Amino acid sequence: MTTFDDRERAFEAKFARDEDMAFRVTARRNKLVGQWAAAQMKLTPEETDAYAKAVVQADFEEAGDEDVIRKLLGDLLAAGVETDDATVRRALEEQLVEARRQLMGEA
Repeated sequence: MTTFDDRERAFEAKFARDEDMAFRVTARRNKLVGQWAAAQMKLTPEETDAYAKAVVQADFEEAGDEDVIRKLLGDLLAAGVETDDATVRRALEEQLVEARRQLMGEA
């Protein structure tokens, strides 16, 4: 039974690491897309940092990406930036790739 117990513990540890990495990638992606949106809105460096943090926080409102998309799209349109849902979703996808690249480089 020891071998079975060891295997079970190994699977549980791998699952925990995978979940932690997924959380970190999503948070990094949200920060990066917040910086992207801030550049579109021509925010100052200080405003950019605060805005990126606000985008990360927005992701905790509901499961999935819709809360982040809603925030980004609403803020961009309110700032007079011509954009649409597809552009915001494309930016999220691009920043997801970059977030993974950055975090894999740290590992």
